[in-house]
Amino acid sequence: MFNPRKRLSAALISMALFASQHGWADSAKLVLNDKDYFEQPGLNVMVFSNWYDGLFSDSKTSGVELIHHGLRTATNGDVRLNATPEQWDMTPLFKERKINRAEQSIEAFMYYPNEKFDFSIKVTKNETGVRIAVNIPKPLPASLEGKAGFNLEFLPSAYFHQAFMMDTTTGTFPVYPGGTKEINGKAEPSLLASGKHLVLAPNNTERRVSIESNSTPLELYDGRGKAQNGWFVVRSKIPAGKTGTVIEWQLNADTIKDWVRTPVIGHSQVGYHPAQQKVAVIELDKNDKTNPPAKLLKIAADGSEIVVLEKNLSNWGRYLRYEYRQFDFSSVKEEGLYTIAYGDQKTEPFRIAKDVYAATWQPSLDMYLPIQMDHMTVNEAYRVWHGASHLDDALQAPVNHEHFDLYRQGPTTDTPYKPGEHIPGLNIGGWFDAGDYDIRTQTNYDVVMNLVNTWERFGIKRDVTSVDYKKRFVDLHVADGKPDLLQQIEHGTLALIAQHRAVGHAIHGIVEAHIDQYTHLGDAITKTDNLVYDPSKKEGESDGFKSGNFDDRWAFTSKSTPLNYGSIAALAAASRALKGYNDELSAECIATAKKVWDEENAKSKPDSFHHGNTTGGRLEDEKLKAATELLIATGDQKYSKAIEKLVPTKPMDFAIRLPWLMRAMPQMPSNYTAQMRKLAVEYKKAMAVSEAKNPYGVTITEGGWAGNGTVIRGAINNYYLHKAFPDLVDREAVFKGITYLYGTHPAHNLSFVSNVGTHAKEVAYGMNRADFTFIPGGVVPGVLVLKPDYPENHEDWPFFWGENEYVVDEAAVHIFLANAVADLLKE
Repeated sequence: MFNPRKRLSAALISMALFASQHGWADSAKLVLNDKDYFEQPGLNVMVFSNWYDGLFSDSKTSGVELIHHGLRTATNGDVRLNATPEQWDMTPLFKERKINRAEQSIEAFMYYPNEKFDFSIKVTKNETGVRIAVNIPKPLPASLEGKAGFNLEFLPSAYFHQAFMMDTTTGTFPVYPGGTKEINGKAEPSLLASGKHLVLAPNNTERRVSIESNSTPLELYDGRGKAQNGWFVVRSKIPAGKTGTVIEWQLNADTIKDWVRTPVIGHSQVGYHPAQQKVAVIELDKNDKTNPPAKLLKIAADGSEIVVLEKNLSNWGRYLRYEYRQFDFSSVKEEGLYTIAYGDQKTEPFRIAKDVYAATWQPSLDMYLPIQMDHMTVNEAYRVWHGASHLDDALQAPVNHEHFDLYRQGPTTDTPYKPGEHIPGLNIGGWFDAGDYDIRTQTNYDVVMNLVNTWERFGIKRDVTSVDYKKRFVDLHVADGKPDLLQQIEHGTLALIAQHRAVGHAIHGIVEAHIDQYTHLGDAITKTDNLVYDPSKKEGESDGFKSGNFDDRWAFTSKSTPLNYGSIAALAAASRALKGYNDELSAECIATAKKVWDEENAKSKPDSFHHGNTTGGRLEDEKLKAATELLIATGDQKYSKAIEKLVPTKPMDFAIRLPWLMRAMPQMPSNYTAQMRKLAVEYKKAMAVSEAKNPYGVTITEGGWAGNGTVIRGAINNYYLHKAFPDLVDREAVFKGITYLYGTHPAHNLSFVSNVGTHAKEVAYGMNRADFTFIPGGVVPGVLVLKPDYPENHEDWPFFWGENEYVVDEAAVHIFLANAVADLLKE
């Protein structure tokens, strides 16, 4: 907790500040490199190399940023309109960035269009660090006086248990935030300190940063007092009535002399099958000139270790900012417990064993998927994960409404219901989409299809979970005589079929109407009163069935033909899996799927309403899914004719449709297989180019959301291709995907599947993220590549949604991939 501030004499503070500055002269080594950021060993200063993500507003990856001894510790150095902005608060728009190598400066030009406020932020290298200047051509608009200021946000986890000095004031950074007060009519965190000279972590060389303001005072805030994902914010307000340079900071960051990042030994935390290739990837600082041999050691019961393989490694080359070496120990096939040593580094123990993949998928099925089940109480022994939530689903969304989470309602409701009217029957089935609580239809139908594929191909009959719909109760680790995989398929199917029952077509999803509900952290049952909203009642009034509390979620219902196709693809697939398990639901699913297919194909043109990522994929992709699942379910050749028309010509289109194209093959005409082989050859060539760019042998994407989904689905594509054309694609192309997921990847070597592997993700963006913990079996997005060259995945800060947010469909494809790998290893 925050310690009471202690007053020191001016002389003592001055001495402390001087002592803390001994390493700042090394900042003279900063250079503006060829990638357009300032660099020296142990410190990078980036200036608008990345921009606010347009997908979900502020993602803490923009403005002036510091990468300090390998860790990105500061971000969002920019002019903002309050002291501790939240994710959806207003951000400026970017105009341009100018690089001046002669002056050693970077200047970014921005503006707030509604306020007609232009400004620039210029960062210039100088003798001890960098000068940060905010420049405005016109005086601050009156509406922004006392509000606009330059903010620089510091990562809380990097400064936990550290101290600060502000002029003659000292304090420590709290692990948990303190109180708030009102600023500009809003609740804001209390000021921790103010003054002209701030030193963060004065006694810690790795984190010591000095900020000195030329004129305007510095203010230090803890943004977590308003939102759990807030950061420590250093801020100077822009003075009214002035132009030119209105804020000027000198920023110095201490560095360890000749600092070199510790090598990362990327390896599978799960281990390896004796028969598969085993390649560890060593990630090195580009200034690391050492080259010790890599060693594989076998661990004995008494703790002793025997070197079973030792190799001198050659350099693979540069990927992003790091150098890489590969340690191939495929020749070692003896089962046992092993560790890898490289210089002073040694990995956690891992196995080489024939059953290494036998249970890796189980946490995703046993824990993660049932914990995400909406409209149910989920119990685990003495713990309740959440109560039976959202039993008041759902109200018709208002027309022409743009939601803050990528949902949008068009000019009509496309249902019999008026805006704000309750749509009955939607309070069943479905999974929470991700770390939030909405039911996103596109996610749900993807999960259903992947679970059906797993059921049909691998026949998993594991039963460790009890599901009781009458009681709306799920009990983990309690068998009920029913295959858990079928129960999960049923749960997703119930949500999908409920939409068709209620309004006659698939809807975008069901999501909170209010942003303060959307940001809810905790038990989902506490988000609403579970009573249907009745506008005739006063707020707080209830008859036990309805209430005057407008806390019900909205259903977004504009018609979308691609979404309809994706939905009926899942219903057709589910009809097969549920036959003999829930025959009534199975029959309704296939009847609905065939009916909607005929309706969509009878239209003169499709319903083309599209918005964000909630209205289905591309029309051709979703139609192919529907045709394939209906063909497999019915054998009707009208669906095979539709598939023939949807066979792609481009490798990337083939990549998206590949699983369905391969699965349709047994029921397609004789020339179809030759078509698929030709496409597979071109696809393999395209993938080889992408995979050769890094030492991991997979496609690593760059963007606002990290790429584990691409890696997993790419490995699944290779599984289908190997099964169809084993001479064309070998099984190692599948194994590389799962070893990447389990730890052989950039940034660190943790398994990206919580509770899978010796050392896996333990701090992630799930519903319990405020507790800095995880959900077993959840799969995080993975390594986020920030421009131009920084791979990142934080284990100390869960709130980076682009790196750490679980999404339910990734758990489903993880289950399939792990079983696919085990299947291939039987060959």
